[in-house]
Amino acid sequence: MRKYWMSLISVFAFYVFPHFIFCLSNEEIQLNSQLISINQHVPKVNSHRIFDIEIHGILLWASMGFLMPAGILTIRLSNTEECSTIKLKILFYLHGTLQVLSVVLATAGAVLSIKSFENLFNNNHQRIGLALYIAIYVQFFMGFRRPKRGSKGRSVWYFFHWLLGTTICLAGIINTYTGLNAYNQRTSKPISLWTIIFTAQISFMGLFYLFQDKWEYIQKQGVILDNNETITPQVEIVVTQSDEQKMIMRTESGRKSNALGTFFSRNNVLNKLFQQT
Repeated sequence: MRKYWMSLISVFAFYVFPHFIFCLSNEEIQLNSQLISINQHVPKVNSHRIFDIEIHGILLWASMGFLMPAGILTIRLSNTEECSTIKLKILFYLHGTLQVLSVVLATAGAVLSIKSFENLFNNNHQRIGLALYIAIYVQFFMGFRRPKRGSKGRSVWYFFHWLLGTTICLAGIINTYTGLNAYNQRTSKPISLWTIIFTAQISFMGLFYLFQDKWEYIQKQGVILDNNETITPQVEIVVTQSDEQKMIMRTESGRKSNALGTFFSRNNVLNKLFQQT
């Protein structure tokens, strides 16, 4: 019995095991050849091309990843209750300046990509980028074709201006992340630090966006009103020499008059009520 097992082991050692090792070595050679062929199809990026990619990324980061969201935050500041006419003009022109700078930087990034990169549009980053280039120019010319306030087409223009601007901003943020991923694939350089920095910046802007409408409301939560104080607008009746009465809507804490107060002032409802009494 012992001789039988010894002979069986000898057969396995001299015939089966070498054949098994030979099969494994052939599979390893085939796998290595496949990896080599894959690496040969990946275009090599030299130092000059890497520099162009980095400049392209910085331009588009500054354009769609910073200036455009900053422009949106700026124009939203004009919606606050205590925004004077001078402050409103300053915020409006600052919004326009930020958006024009964003378009200029995006144009520089587009020119660089046309001159230096192979634009096959075979990946999501290039496809989204092409759509963004078209959209920002449409938005740019829409800004200069702004109808006058009070005209019939003003509401429609404002809706599409807001919708397109918000879409461009969100798509630009998404494409910044896809650009960082493409940079990592082309250059094999780490992108963790840049991803963290960009995420922190966008998170801060997002929180600021959310707090813009609620900041004044949050501040007023710590104010204790007297029993006689109300938050409704006060109405003061002024009688002139011609016995005509006009109403001056005066609000507390710089609050705007509401629609009901405007209705009263325009239709002289309170004037008729006082005449009857």
